[in-house]
This record gives sequence, C-alpha cells and structure tokens, in this order.
Amino acid sequence: MSDMLPSDPAPLPEVRFLKILVTALAVTMILGLVTIVGLLVTRLSGPVPLPELPAAVVLPEGLRPISLAFAGNRIVVLGADDRVLVYLRDGTLLGETRLAPTPGAPAP
Repeated sequence: MSDMLPSDPAPLPEVRFLKILVTALAVTMILGLVTIVGLLVTRLSGPVPLPELPAAVVLPEGLRPISLAFAGNRIVVLGADDRVLVYLRDGTLLGETRLAPTPGAPAP
C-alpha cells in the first residue's frame, strides 16, 4: 500500500477551467441540436401549398413537357426538345426560346 500515490485534494486550476469549457461546449451543442430539431418540426409539420396551374395554359402541338417551374408570376415549361416556354399566371404565352443541346447528352 505504500506505493499508492497520495490523492490530490484540489484539482489544478487548468483542469477546472477545462471542465468548465467542456461543460459549456456540451450545453451549447445540446441547445443547438434542440433548436435545429425545433425548426425542422415547425417548418415541415404542415402541408406545403402548391401553386395552382391555370386552366388556360396551352402547349404547342407535339411538345412533351419534362419540367415545370413557378417563378414569381410566371410559369416556365421545359420541353423534351430543349424548348423553354414562359407563361404568365393567366395562361398567356410570354415567350419561347430554344436551348443549345448539351454536348454528349442523349437525344430525346
């Protein structure tokens, strides 16, 4: 029993400081995790309202739409033949353009 080290009654000041830092870091991480979970629950809890499509959108003959996007008060339609059509919310065609095909992309 004589080879046992004597117990130190008071920890060193550096060790006490490190304990405080580790505790503060753990509290900060827990609060951050609770905040992130809370934000996810509040943001994702309800149904997402989808924009309404006007009944008057008329696509050109033979256009096969592959993508639809809502941009403010406009509706953007991308066709399989690389045409981009822009409609207003009331269904009137605002403009049309053709994209350059991507090199190496498969033909539609």
